[in-house]
Amino acid sequence: MRKPTLLAGAAMALCALFQLTACTATKPVANPKLVVLGHAGSGFFTPISPFNFRPPSSWRGIRHALRIGADGVEMDLQLSQDSVVMLYHDPQLENSSNGHGCISQHPAAELTQLRYHGGWPYDWFQKERPVTFDTVLARLSRRPTFPFVHLDLHEDDPCRPPGHQHDRTPLLIRQIARSLDRYHVPPGQVLLITQEAPTVLLARKLLPAGVRIGLEIASDEFAFGLKVARTEKVHTVVLDADRVTPDQAAQAHAAGLKVVVFGGRSGKDIRRVLATQPDEIEVDNVKRLLILQGRRKG
Repeated sequence: MRKPTLLAGAAMALCALFQLTACTATKPVANPKLVVLGHAGSGFFTPISPFNFRPPSSWRGIRHALRIGADGVEMDLQLSQDSVVMLYHDPQLENSSNGHGCISQHPAAELTQLRYHGGWPYDWFQKERPVTFDTVLARLSRRPTFPFVHLDLHEDDPCRPPGHQHDRTPLLIRQIARSLDRYHVPPGQVLLITQEAPTVLLARKLLPAGVRIGLEIASDEFAFGLKVARTEKVHTVVLDADRVTPDQAAQAHAAGLKVVVFGGRSGKDIRRVLATQPDEIEVDNVKRLLILQGRRKG
């Protein structure tokens, strides 16, 4: 084999250095303390990257996220007509099921007989039904270690009269507290998420000691939201992956707050979220995030 000339050797070295630099710039730094949670279980109905036929906040979605290695799951909670806490993401039943109206307009026994509806081709693969919060806790309590759970309160009931959309929030929190106690859920594994400042004080009074409380902040209201979070002395701020910036996360950390980011499906999106250095991520693509963090093979 001919020896490379000095110029060719220099070019090869420069090329190798460029590739190494590019690799280092795009590869996210693994954070061994990062808590990875499935967003609404393991995400939403998606056609590709990955193909996901599981409905949001469904039992099968939750189980899938944990089976592939998530540390926990985020789930969306609403209160049924007969005061049973239900898992359901959307404000209206017809958005993703064969029901009509709101969760609050139907008893739990009726809601658990509905079918999730994602359309073609998702419904070829799934026959899921909405489940109660108690059902999920009972199943999770059989695991050797109880996973992290983020409980996203859906307090704004569109089927109630204007000015009364949040009337049932105290009852929702009381029922959640009873279920956490009934299934002996470790308080440190729980984060309750609200968008409403008055709910923070209410949750602090009603929930078991040790349950963390998080305030979800809209990115375009970050300065105001951060001020509210500090005033209300919440544990965590929750930010949208589509708009969060490294500066926002840094400000929250400087204020002594934990940072949770929700969303992120493509590798590019997840890398951008990781660059903000959150403490916990509720991700739509659990497998991709675990691969990027070196916790799972591709």
